[in-house]
Amino acid sequence: MPPFPTSSTTVRLVFCLHMLALLVCWSAPGRSATFYVPTDGSTIVGQLQLVTADSRNTLLDIARHFDLGYEDITAANPGVSIWLPGEGTRIVVPTEFILPPRPWVGIVVNIPQRRLYYFPRHQAKERSTVITFPVGIARPGWPTPLGTTRIIARYKDPSWIVPKSIQEEHRMQGEANFPDYFPPGPNNPMGMLALETGFSGIFIHGTNRPWGVGMQVSHGCIHLYPEHAAALFPAVPIGTPVRFINQPILVGERSHQLYLSVFQPVDGYPDNQGSLLAQAMDALMLYDAPIDWNRVEKGVEAKRIVPLPVDVDAPSLAGILGLIKPEKYDREPYGIEANDATPPNAPPTTQPTGAPAAP
Repeated sequence: MPPFPTSSTTVRLVFCLHMLALLVCWSAPGRSATFYVPTDGSTIVGQLQLVTADSRNTLLDIARHFDLGYEDITAANPGVSIWLPGEGTRIVVPTEFILPPRPWVGIVVNIPQRRLYYFPRHQAKERSTVITFPVGIARPGWPTPLGTTRIIARYKDPSWIVPKSIQEEHRMQGEANFPDYFPPGPNNPMGMLALETGFSGIFIHGTNRPWGVGMQVSHGCIHLYPEHAAALFPAVPIGTPVRFINQPILVGERSHQLYLSVFQPVDGYPDNQGSLLAQAMDALMLYDAPIDWNRVEKGVEAKRIVPLPVDVDAPSLAGILGLIKPEKYDREPYGIEANDATPPNAPPTTQPTGAPAAP
């Protein structure tokens, strides 16, 4: 790898050219969560955005519109009220993502990042793309297995026979009448679309509580917003590889600069070894670049999920955000009617092949 530039003038020039390129072609056609896979050695997709809130929308409304989850929007905006951000409040929209470690094949779920990446099979004469969505992950005591498996079945309008262990948990929490069976429909915790993995009892599915996306809410399954389940479901064939990883530290490259993202580790995984700072230092020392270690230390301490430039003389995150013109966010709030498993304003999902009900 060639040395990284150290001249502040050179860095500023590279950064400006990088921002110009992003403004021209930062995403692939289609959903805002679909990007071209970089072909220049970069490992980052998307770009940061800024909006100003209106008096009607919550942070969760803004997050859902931009294909983000609870953890994304709250970690990027510390100190901002979730429910009443306030008219004119500037909101950082963290739609810039360091891609997971290769191989970039099939579905990759990074548990601490609370994000799913889908790399569709490459089509001849077309650029490769990656689709990324926020996910709800497992609550303490129910960790999702790490490792590699495959999609073994797809279910439309699944029913759910509640496992005895989950029934007992709810009853211990005072829900004596918690059902042992949920029929298909918008109130089913399995959602209306589900992908079964080869790990026993582990599904990637929609949810009847979409506002929990980005939180620790499941019993090992991966939860998607209903509209994201509808987008992903018809695109993922049976046999698609699936990889679950535990990567709280991500290092990425773009335009000859190094970036660092830091996520809160999730309890219950035996490979959470060593401090986050030590993990970040180990990851960055693999690169032939002059590192601003003071910036790294502050980024780790703050659990800075927004990709932070960390090489010497790189622009600060505040400087980057200062170059972005905020857009007014004045869309209609999702409303209570969007709090079930039905995709809001989504076209009907194509009927897939497979069994009619999930276990």
